[in-house]
Amino acid sequence: MPQIAIPRGTALLEHPALNKDTAFTPEERVALGLDGLLPPVVETLEQQSRRCYMAFGRKQDDLERHIYLRALQDTDETLFYRLLLDHVEEMLPIVYTPVVAQACAEFSHIYRRPRGLFIAYPLRNRIRELLANRPRSEVDVIVVTDGERILGIGDQGVGGMGIPIGKLSLYSLIGGIHPTRTLPIVLDVGTNNAARLEDPEYLGWRHERVTGQSYFDFIDQFVTAVKAQMPNTLLQWEDFATPHARPILERYRDELLTFNDDIQGTAAVALGAISAGIKVAGAAMREQQVVFLGAGSAAIGVADYICAAMVADGLAQEEARRRFWIVDRDGLLHSGRTDLTPEQRRYAQPEECIASWRRAGPGNVMLGDVIANIAASILIGLSTAGGAFTETIVREMARKVRRPIIFPLSNPTEKSEAVPADLIRWTEARALIATGSPFPPVEFGNRRIPIAQCNNVFIFPAVGLGVIASGASRVTDQMLLAAGRALGEQTPALGGLDAPLLPAIRDLRRTAVEVAIAVGADAQRQGLAPASTVDNLRRSVVGRQWEPTYDAFRSK
Repeated sequence: MPQIAIPRGTALLEHPALNKDTAFTPEERVALGLDGLLPPVVETLEQQSRRCYMAFGRKQDDLERHIYLRALQDTDETLFYRLLLDHVEEMLPIVYTPVVAQACAEFSHIYRRPRGLFIAYPLRNRIRELLANRPRSEVDVIVVTDGERILGIGDQGVGGMGIPIGKLSLYSLIGGIHPTRTLPIVLDVGTNNAARLEDPEYLGWRHERVTGQSYFDFIDQFVTAVKAQMPNTLLQWEDFATPHARPILERYRDELLTFNDDIQGTAAVALGAISAGIKVAGAAMREQQVVFLGAGSAAIGVADYICAAMVADGLAQEEARRRFWIVDRDGLLHSGRTDLTPEQRRYAQPEECIASWRRAGPGNVMLGDVIANIAASILIGLSTAGGAFTETIVREMARKVRRPIIFPLSNPTEKSEAVPADLIRWTEARALIATGSPFPPVEFGNRRIPIAQCNNVFIFPAVGLGVIASGASRVTDQMLLAAGRALGEQTPALGGLDAPLLPAIRDLRRTAVEVAIAVGADAQRQGLAPASTVDNLRRSVVGRQWEPTYDAFRSK
């Protein structure tokens, strides 16, 4: 445990990083002034976890369960993480996606205690002072959001704080980053969500969003303050809108230890699952024809990583890009469109290639037209358009390829482009599926088919662990590509007909170790981390992975 001054009496019981509640031993109770403040029975951490699980089970809905877990985190962090580890498959969706989306929407209504830092635009000239007010000076990981693009529910303003809190819980739960060395931050630049602005209980700055150069100047003030006070801290950008996400990443990626999880983490986990699917299908990466619904920063990030894998498999860069068919609300990205960003334009198909295509109707080339005219082997949804992968589209895809790879990745659940049960039924269980939100196994005939959740939780906690354990000075796309490849190598799908593409949630911590080692090793290969042997790197990674157990201590 990091060095923390140990208070006495009620102050100790109110310190979530140090509190053991009924697990304080008789000797500790005497030494720390706790006698009389606790029931006489001394419990083990395991007994406490069982009692908390019973209380969790009495909650009536998922939001109440989320509130209960957050309250436990604010009371006894070690017990919180022990409970989550004991029931990780059940509780991961509660503490993070999909329930965290509802928690963000209701943030001002369910707010109990502060956690992290709220940096509001009116205080922009005091950011260094605000950072200095952080709970603890030593920080390994920051997750920061401006609340504009929260999962699939959009602008939540200050309510976006639920995302950094949730993400950092997973850094500790899975990556083993000590919870006292994490810092959630929300940059409150206002909100354009009328419902939030009109809500009398809204806790954020009541102002329309700051835009343009003023916005980017504010971001620069924040980064400058972080570099001055925490120069070696990993800074993860989370849920920034498309017009801001990539420019911010490109602006600062060479100045500090930073990455964007929506762009790079999503890309890495998708690459891992796709690599696994391609192995199961008995195909090669360079042979794939990839269709996307959605052309935002996350979709382009996934395309970039798959494209890089195709190049590594022998294709020229331009040849690889011609294998991508990306569709947004205005149709297929093609060279005749004048509304594309530079990142989107890289994947624009030559307009002459689609001139003779048969189409379902006049106007733009839409998803159904693309599927009708090519033999798509991979279909990825990052559009938040619930149900967009229709029966007609899926059956047409499956008619042309033996094992279609179909990933409806949008969150939360109601935004998913398809329901796995439908995909399995429409393809006679030939589809290889991963989703963005958790779905239960699908019964098909006498088979029970589990559904892999293509969740960034497989990547970002391991990236943090690998970066910290190796002493890396930067985070690069090559390191994230290494993470994706390492994840793909952990697939259980090659071991059985109905095994999922990604490892089981219960194996997340073990998987994180292997992914972290790959990240650290790649940092070393690039000269961004001190050189060491593989065995030494593994020892460093395993040694850094904190376990939620109580420490014995005495009053000084």
